[in-house]
Amino acid sequence: MNKEEELMYNFRDLFNKIAYLNKFEMEEALKGLTSTEVHCIEAIEENKDPNVRRLAETLYMTRGAISKLTRRLMKKELIESYQKEDNKKEIYFKLTDSGKVIYETHERLHAKFQKRDEKVFEEMDEAQYQAMMNFINQYRNHLDQEINKQNRAIN
Repeated sequence: MNKEEELMYNFRDLFNKIAYLNKFEMEEALKGLTSTEVHCIEAIEENKDPNVRRLAETLYMTRGAISKLTRRLMKKELIESYQKEDNKKEIYFKLTDSGKVIYETHERLHAKFQKRDEKVFEEMDEAQYQAMMNFINQYRNHLDQEINKQNRAIN
């Protein structure tokens, strides 16, 4: 196994372990919702003026998939659409009170999981942190360029 394969294997393994540890509590607290629905709720709450295009960019999904997803969330009465007075063409989304409860539950669970794992990060020294962040940012920039190339090829 070369460096890249080993690193990617270990990233996947790490991600899978985190998902496994979080899964049961998440599923129990957020019954009836898929992880995609929960992440859409999160994106709606955390983006300014979230519309289909902005959500598609944030969640790396197609606009068609976001349209279906937002319709499903509206049917579940977790989000609602609105238009601005100065722009009747564009449709935006916001959380309902029920959607806010889901968002807050999700945030509380993430904080709990972060607390569970904080020991690892407390033991990390500044040089380790900087090396990891440098790698992550370099890889993220590479992936952003690849996504842009792919998007240009599609459009």
